[in-house]
Amino acid sequence: MVDLADAARRVLDAVRPHIGEGKVATYIPALGNVDPHQFGFAVAGIDGTVHGAGDQDVRFSLQSVSKVFTLALTLSRGDEAIWRRVHREPSGTAFNSLFQLEFEHGIPRNPLINAGAIVVTDQLLAETGDALGLLRDLLRAETGNPDLDVDRVIAASESETGHRNRALAHLMASFGNMRNPVEQTLDHYFRQCSITVSVTELARAGLLLARHGLQADGSRLLSPQDARRVVSIMLTCGAYDAAGEFAYRIGLPCKSGVGGGILAIVPDRCAVAAWGPGLDAQGNSVTATLALGTFGSITGWSIF
Repeated sequence: MVDLADAARRVLDAVRPHIGEGKVATYIPALGNVDPHQFGFAVAGIDGTVHGAGDQDVRFSLQSVSKVFTLALTLSRGDEAIWRRVHREPSGTAFNSLFQLEFEHGIPRNPLINAGAIVVTDQLLAETGDALGLLRDLLRAETGNPDLDVDRVIAASESETGHRNRALAHLMASFGNMRNPVEQTLDHYFRQCSITVSVTELARAGLLLARHGLQADGSRLLSPQDARRVVSIMLTCGAYDAAGEFAYRIGLPCKSGVGGGILAIVPDRCAVAAWGPGLDAQGNSVTATLALGTFGSITGWSIF
């Protein structure tokens, strides 16, 4: 029997000497202002109990971690059409690569890199009229925080400096792979990435996948098969160009974001969230990566 509260404390002890390592994401100016000397960790058991350590209640922007939940919402509609617009393969290149997208005729490699996530948002927006609202409602329900919302300063900063994302979207539009006006889709995309959470809330939200698609209220959002598919894409594509290293070192499906957060799923057991603003060269949090590797060593949990 694993003591999750003790595991959280041991993770913090292991990470503490490394807090402050890495570089914050200055290409989004609002993220560049975040104090790098922070670290939070939380694990939510399948029964809903949460154990945390460090700066577990400090809020940070989801950034690319939001892509997991947007994909889940899209698949929950039962429409397989999204897989004609985006593939399911690791990218092997930077998360915002233009070269690969042009070479592959405007079809992104997977839904967890920027181009793929823009397509997923575009699909959800075209089908529902409010991609942001659906994501926000889902996260409010799963975290138990009715006030969870977009950080407007971060969203504005993302929009003002989002030239590469605009280039990706316009390139896809030139290949006929955008259904809405580029700026309309990107408005939803930028704001989705700018939703703020704590690690405690993120771990709670991750239980949606640890429970194979069951929501906090017991209703089903995803079929078990689709939940498994989301988790499998997290494993192969969730850590940018370091997904193989994550599988080797951590052995769990993960999704990272340049806000410093990483979500990991242990099916049938728990969801784990770690946050540290300092990033490595691939855009993954240095301390959150270390925390998840330590957690796996302590618990012995892995999908392999």
